[in-house]
Amino acid sequence: MTTTQSLPHWNMDVVYPGLQSPEFAQGFAATVKEIEALVQLFDASHVEKQDVLTVDDGLIKTFETAVEHFNSVQDHVLTLEVYISCFVSTNSRDEVAQARESELENSLVKLSQLDTRFTAWLGSMDVEQLIAHSEVASAHAYALRRAKAESLHMMSPREESLASELNVSAGTAWTKLHANLTSQLNVTLELDGQTQQVPMSVVRNQASSTDREVRRRAFEAELAAWKEVAVPLAQALNSIKGEVNTLAHKRQWESALDASLFANSIDRQTLDAMLSAARASFPDFRRYFRAKAQALKIPQLAWYDIFAPLGSSDRVWEYSDAERFIVEQFGTFSERLSNYAARAFSEGWIDAEPRAGKRDGAYCTPLRKDESRIFTNYKASFDGVSTLAHELGHGYHNLNLAERTALQSFLPMTLAETASIFCETIINHAAMKDADREERMAILEASIQGACQVVLDITSRFLFEQNVFEQRKQRELSVEELNGLMLQSQRDTYGDGIDQQTLHPYMWAVKGHYYSSDLSFYNYPYMFGLLFGLGLYARYQQNPEAFKQGYDELLSSTGLDDAATLAARFGIDLHSEAFWRGSLDIVRQDIDAFCELVQSQA
Repeated sequence: MTTTQSLPHWNMDVVYPGLQSPEFAQGFAATVKEIEALVQLFDASHVEKQDVLTVDDGLIKTFETAVEHFNSVQDHVLTLEVYISCFVSTNSRDEVAQARESELENSLVKLSQLDTRFTAWLGSMDVEQLIAHSEVASAHAYALRRAKAESLHMMSPREESLASELNVSAGTAWTKLHANLTSQLNVTLELDGQTQQVPMSVVRNQASSTDREVRRRAFEAELAAWKEVAVPLAQALNSIKGEVNTLAHKRQWESALDASLFANSIDRQTLDAMLSAARASFPDFRRYFRAKAQALKIPQLAWYDIFAPLGSSDRVWEYSDAERFIVEQFGTFSERLSNYAARAFSEGWIDAEPRAGKRDGAYCTPLRKDESRIFTNYKASFDGVSTLAHELGHGYHNLNLAERTALQSFLPMTLAETASIFCETIINHAAMKDADREERMAILEASIQGACQVVLDITSRFLFEQNVFEQRKQRELSVEELNGLMLQSQRDTYGDGIDQQTLHPYMWAVKGHYYSSDLSFYNYPYMFGLLFGLGLYARYQQNPEAFKQGYDELLSSTGLDDAATLAARFGIDLHSEAFWRGSLDIVRQDIDAFCELVQSQA
């Protein structure tokens, strides 16, 4: 759906007046100088891998000084890096922003090397003794214990340093290629009776059109466009997965997945329990697909029908409507959450307008302490409102991390979705309360559709990536082979719920999550986030006041312990498949209600 209102661009002037301003040049130079000073501090203090170090007063003083400066530099680098990336993500044709981003990469390599040296240094000492004798170490206990464990999977200092340097022209370069190529990709599409060249984000937005013929034409145009750029994207994917496999092997991880599980603060038992519960839910999602096909009065859903709107789909949620609704409904949970959202809207933290050169999708990124930036391509539908609430949830999580140091703010992807799913659920449940029959159908369908993407589709993406990593150990994969793996993973998950002749073979080209050497298996953490968030929401419904007392502290503590320990605060056992099935029961209830509505209208 389209909006009649102009959509906001975010305000970056509060940081610097612009990328070509003297203030930005000064800030850039100052940050680079801070990194150089940290290098000198680490060199002078011998912060690097050593033989076994004795924890004494001298070592404690060196550690506390190093941590203080390391945290400070990380904060300043974050602001500078995000400031630049905000220009790139909203306009990949901005050559000045691209140049500044490239310049910063050289300094980020040095910072990455310092991070590696710091980890190796901690691996050389008894961190438990350090934690026992230093208040600073005690405040960073989880980070230190993680570093100690990570140090066991490090290459030699020279190899780690070389890997960081090469990443600029390897993994990072391939990531940038995918981002730039896909954001600048124009697609030939017939819109309003005219053949036009439009950005891919506009084409993909047609998936929610009420007109099936428009959806079909957009889908076919999209596939044709991906086919044209499939060769360079396949090379990028092969190169990134090859790099990750090589480094995982050299760092003595059993697999890239094991390295990913460590990075996300969960173990294999948790992942297996969650995926097992997800597989048990596939028949329910296929039941939803069949009911949706019945509601659309078609024999079977095609891939391009997955996002087709139902119910009161003619309702236009103007951006101002979304703002009022979100601020009001967040207030039903807490005044602090509501005030946060109001601030995000009023202070220009949100970039909502789809436009040429702007990347597809949505995200939230911390900018500085309690201030974030929210990126979305807003659609004037309830789905657009829900997405906005989801990203604001990420920002609220950042707010609760604001007083933590950089080392304390480590946020694994598994826990990064906690507040976003919770906020999205608040909005969905609120919208259902006053909805009439048609609106109820639309809201239910949007909620189930989102859950379907995060459970069913994420499983397909996980299976695909797992197979790519395994086969990439032998050789590079061709476009046709990547298409084949993607189609098979979709068949294994969507099953007979979707017309098998209309699957999306190029989904591996669409999803930017595959194109990161630092964030392999970027998929399953979203499922964890949804189901963990729903499980927390169930606890909230059972005892609202008790839950509120611990919720903000939980968000503030996501960098202070592993997921299982944090979950235990609310009586959740992540190793138990029963917990994950219980979260999915909330989705099943929605599917039951949706199917009943469809049957009653038959």
